[in-house]
Amino acid sequence: MKVCEVFRSIQGEGKSQGRPCTFIRMAGCNLRCSWCDTEYAREGGEEMTPEELFSRAVELRGRLVCITGGEPLLQGSDLLPLLARLREYGFSIEIETNGTVDFRRCQEYATVCMDVKCPSSGETSDLSLLSHLKPGDSVKFVVSDYSDCAYAEQVIRSHPIPVEIFISPVYGSDYRIPAEFVLATDLPVRLQLQLHKILGVA
Repeated sequence: MKVCEVFRSIQGEGKSQGRPCTFIRMAGCNLRCSWCDTEYAREGGEEMTPEELFSRAVELRGRLVCITGGEPLLQGSDLLPLLARLREYGFSIEIETNGTVDFRRCQEYATVCMDVKCPSSGETSDLSLLSHLKPGDSVKFVVSDYSDCAYAEQVIRSHPIPVEIFISPVYGSDYRIPAEFVLATDLPVRLQLQLHKILGVA
């Protein structure tokens, strides 16, 4: 598998925000979001086997692993042995995905955070995947302006999303915009800033 980096840090987003976490960042992505903050993970990467990645996660200790990217699900069926090994050992596993690749094969082992792409990203997600989310999964809308917020509202109101929903402003954008949106709409969402950016950690 193509791997960009493996490291330990504080989970800055999602349902486990604030928890210590081991990150396995896969290399390669099928999107080119305009505000991407991990462009270095789009290409390249080091070849590692599932067993090598498992051993590295054990070395770094802890019990929470986040598989991210890039887009980790592009690794396809090669990812499944790693997930199975981590789960068997007792790790809790989260997968961050851009919502363009079917994640159902992974849900036996991990929870999924589906990042629904908004207009400012210049990309789109497959909204039909929302219907496959299960309890414990979550959805994230990264927003930078009012049009992104309006798009998030449209998706939330037109698609049953029975999981936790996060509204996350693009780092460095005007945070008042999503805050006003959350207050005005009273949708079942949570405003969430990127904690790792605030703390200045990876």
